[in-house]
Amino acid sequence: MDTLSVSKFKAICLAVVEEVAKTKQGVIITKRGKPIAELIPYEAEAEPAPLKDTVAFMGDIISPVAQEDWEALR
Repeated sequence: MDTLSVSKFKAICLAVVEEVAKTKQGVIITKRGKPIAELIPYEAEAEPAPLKDTVAFMGDIISPVAQEDWEALR
């Protein structure tokens, strides 16, 4: 991973960001020789899988469940 002083990063910020995105290589930004920040490429998260066609209906899905247990129906 490359290192770059904060003053040089400030001067060429846009070019550094574009280079990180292009090469997928991060850059460590230093101040007086000590690391203060790291610029890393963005990795998009995988999109969640849609739930279409993943549910199986078994039995009657319209009738009330445990109808005999309902006190209101007695």
